[in-house]
Amino acid sequence: MTLQTATPIIIKGRSVVAGKASGEALVTTETISGWGGINEREGTIIERRHELVGQSFAGKILLFPGAKGSSGWSAFFHMTRLNKVSPAAMLFTRMTTKMALGAVVTRVPAMTDFDQDPFELIESGDRVEVDADAGEIRIFKKVKQPG
Repeated sequence: MTLQTATPIIIKGRSVVAGKASGEALVTTETISGWGGINEREGTIIERRHELVGQSFAGKILLFPGAKGSSGWSAFFHMTRLNKVSPAAMLFTRMTTKMALGAVVTRVPAMTDFDQDPFELIESGDRVEVDADAGEIRIFKKVKQPG
């Protein structure tokens, strides 16, 4: 059984796309290729050498460094929105024009430029609340119960 901490860890950052979302975190320290790296119909990572290959980001708070590959990146993430399999929110650490456009066309809350390293504080499975309007992330750490 997995529980969550009652007191959140708070990170401040800069809003790229306004809005609020909450959900389970999916974390990777590897960049994600939109064109050929994701299945835009299912919301899964299909890039063969990626550490999250086969995992779904649909409805999750996706923390990753940013985009890699061509400018087609944004078109594929846009398709995840149309197919209703986009992440609930995107948190990324490297702002590029490709990443900014991808965040905007995906139309989910997105943040960057954090006051603390999110990779040191957020793990896959943690519950995360993103308030891009206020520039704040609340992290509720997963706590494993014995037995």
